[in-house]
Amino acid sequence: MPHYHKPESKTVQELKDIANKLRIHSIQATQASKSGHPTSCSSMAEIMSVLFFHTMRYKVSAPKDPSSDRFVLSKGHAAPILYAAWAEAGLFQISDLQNLRKFDSDLEGHPTPRLNFVDVGTGSLGQGLSVAAGMAYVGKNYDKASYRVYCLVGDGESAEGSIWEALHFASHYKLDNLCVIFDINRLGQSEATSIQHDMEVYRKRLESFGFNTLVVDGHDVDELTKAFHEAQSTKERPTAVLAKTFKGKNFPNIEDLDNWHGKPLGAKANEVIEHLTTLIKNQGPLELHPQKPLVEDAPKIDISNIKLDTPPSYKLGEAIATRAAYGTAIAKIAKNNSRVIAVDGDTKNSTFSEKIKTVDPKRYIEGYIAEQNLVGVAMGATCRDRTVAFVSTFATFFTRAFDQIRMGAISQTNVNFVGSHCGVSIGEDGPSQMGLEDIAMFRTVPGSTVFYPSDAVSTERAVELAANTKGVCFIRTSRPNTAVLYKNDENFAIGKSKIVKSSPKDEVLVIGAGVTLHEAIAAAEELAKSGIHVRVMDPFTIKPIDQAAILANAKEVGGRIVTVEDHYPEGGLGEAVLSAVAMTKNVIVKKLAVPEVPRSGPPTVLLDAYGISARNIVAAVQEIRKA
Repeated sequence: MPHYHKPESKTVQELKDIANKLRIHSIQATQASKSGHPTSCSSMAEIMSVLFFHTMRYKVSAPKDPSSDRFVLSKGHAAPILYAAWAEAGLFQISDLQNLRKFDSDLEGHPTPRLNFVDVGTGSLGQGLSVAAGMAYVGKNYDKASYRVYCLVGDGESAEGSIWEALHFASHYKLDNLCVIFDINRLGQSEATSIQHDMEVYRKRLESFGFNTLVVDGHDVDELTKAFHEAQSTKERPTAVLAKTFKGKNFPNIEDLDNWHGKPLGAKANEVIEHLTTLIKNQGPLELHPQKPLVEDAPKIDISNIKLDTPPSYKLGEAIATRAAYGTAIAKIAKNNSRVIAVDGDTKNSTFSEKIKTVDPKRYIEGYIAEQNLVGVAMGATCRDRTVAFVSTFATFFTRAFDQIRMGAISQTNVNFVGSHCGVSIGEDGPSQMGLEDIAMFRTVPGSTVFYPSDAVSTERAVELAANTKGVCFIRTSRPNTAVLYKNDENFAIGKSKIVKSSPKDEVLVIGAGVTLHEAIAAAEELAKSGIHVRVMDPFTIKPIDQAAILANAKEVGGRIVTVEDHYPEGGLGEAVLSAVAMTKNVIVKKLAVPEVPRSGPPTVLLDAYGISARNIVAAVQEIRKA
């Protein structure tokens, strides 16, 4: 380790002064908003002071400069002290801190990327470290830059399994550019944490995960500066700084006492501020310079206008699983842009994300069976527009990470999710493996785009479109081989459906997607034998749904619609169509969906048994014609 130069006593005192100023700002801001977490801010004041005014390299003029160090506040409820640090650094006026939690202010109760110094929204606890690990992975393996990633985790949230998933990931990939700081202040929201101040337990756990583990007094500036220096000098493994702290540190008659979580100090505020002021030796402006010079070594990249390297090349009628077409497509866009990456949870040979390895093995990230971390890492990888990430697993396993996905919307993430093995059509594996609620889940995410391609050509185009679409995207792919329906030069657009079968005599509009679109086509052909003509629509995207086309085609067939989906009835294709036709007179909709928890069996048997096969569609058409 390079020789450690202990800071001069003047510098140490200034860092102590800044810590107490940050405490005062946090108290004043939470007093103004009449809500917030000043005691949680106080426990981490010295950590923030040392990081922002001694250790980290960043530009106040450009907080998200690609070469700057990153800081993730996983303990998002301590947002006031994060805001105070940036204000003290000179990014905005200290007086603006009084706008904390006001409706017209971006200084929200928890960090939001609407702020130019926040990379990711936090506040749902246990998620920040995964994001930080994704950032560090990109910095080490793709950017190959000198920036470092710091993540502050609360001891309460360290009970979350996602924290330990992230620790495993960071250690496995030897992310020596990552430093996680545990603010071990002993107290949770309603009572003490399970481990409290047993620092030896924390040390053993972090060491067992392969971290360079440093136990420090979290209120000792000397110990913190030395720990961060050692973290910077440690190679081939990440560092964990275990900081023993006290909630409400330096708050008389409040420090280390229960029942002060999430409360402004109220009548005690003036007394505490007066005490903190006596601890500050230098009341004047900062003499420290927070802006250490950056090494401008993060490469300039362009992730716009990503295209398939070559167009689809299939034969009409050829049987190709859409999951296989996804693999082909991600390899093609990876050839077109070096920043396209695939992240998977040990299902790469089922989702076919492994095909990206034929282009560049380094652009595949194995996340193993840890879906919450999988999603968080992908979010971190896309921060500051450093990569275009496609994260894949079985569709049903994304439900485990729904909290991370919904936080992705708050974080303005551009991650693309690809869920394979959807519905009963996967067959014998049974209901634990069947994605039957995934469309509903992703439809509820604000700003999301939900693709449901039905053949190989549309799948490749869905991947291409998703790569260039802002916000959360979800592509639902299927296990069974299905026939190619479209010519290779067919154009696809978000929110635009396709009519795959029609005639002037059509009496019913049948809307299916994925395997059920093929069942609908088979049903239409069977009905035609008896002189009943139906129109078949492929929606392509479930969100946004093509409302105009649905209404226009429904009108032409007499207002009768049948939807059929390999999904539970709630929240899927059928309800998207119902929303589209709401307030429209003389339109009726019959929904076919999987009505109950299914069981194992051959795909064709299950499609028929749960009411979504061609035979069931025929019966539904005959019924709705009589309505």
